[in-house]
Amino acid sequence: MQIPVQITFRGVPESDAVEEAVWREAAKLERYSKSITSCRVVIGSPHHHQHTGRLFSVRIDMTVPGEELVINREHREHGSHRDVYVAIREAFDAARRQLEDYVRVRRRRV
Repeated sequence: MQIPVQITFRGVPESDAVEEAVWREAAKLERYSKSITSCRVVIGSPHHHQHTGRLFSVRIDMTVPGEELVINREHREHGSHRDVYVAIREAFDAARRQLEDYVRVRRRRV
């Protein structure tokens, strides 16, 4: 990527392992488009549930020429977002799908 990934933690302690997982997933996006100019990732845990444990949300803001792609994966009460790595993977899967759609439109194949 032309601009490094910016990672922000909100309500979650910073972790080198989590940062590495984000960097790894972000690097995979370059397979789909070399024109990503920035990628900002916010990992949060807005609520502390006593019975269900910590739930995570991941927001990705990607800038590509002419557009900004926003992916917002909120925690789900009974979903898989109890694991930060699963939440990151699901958010980047959604980012990949949006990026593929963006590239298809740019190539006028829609």
